[in-house]
Amino acid sequence: MRIIQDSREQAPFRFNGYDCEVTTGSLATGDYSLLHLEHQIAIERKTIDDLLGCLTAERERFTKELARGRGMAAFFVVVECDWLDVVEGRYRSRMEPVAAVASVLSLSMRNRVPFHFCGSRAQAEAVTFHLLRLYLQDAEKKLRAIVRAHGEEPAPCKVQENNRHDQV
Repeated sequence: MRIIQDSREQAPFRFNGYDCEVTTGSLATGDYSLLHLEHQIAIERKTIDDLLGCLTAERERFTKELARGRGMAAFFVVVECDWLDVVEGRYRSRMEPVAAVASVLSLSMRNRVPFHFCGSRAQAEAVTFHLLRLYLQDAEKKLRAIVRAHGEEPAPCKVQENNRHDQV
């Protein structure tokens, strides 16, 4: 599996111990994707402080990112904290926990984007790897089914000639 990591990623995952190759590139959406599938799947990584910034001062930019993700086959936000950290206000922002919770749920629902609260950075890395792996496996199954349905070399389409002269 070949993962692309956005060149602007501030604290990139290393994926040490995972069966993958990581390259750095420019992603229009998200922080991680798969080589040649950048317009199909992306994962946006957030720390809790990043997330709260995206719910307040950076909300407009983040909303645009989520809207771009909505147009993809798969887009996820992976957060390096536990949901209870948000619910109980264990962050530096002055945003009230009830408002933070409402914002996350609203953004998720409006944009049809799942937010995965992973509990730790290591778990967020694992979730990112496995979401990419599962997407790739699913894409491979679909491709194999298409090839099986049409054969390895699809026969050329035959156009029936109509010998009737009275049709235009």
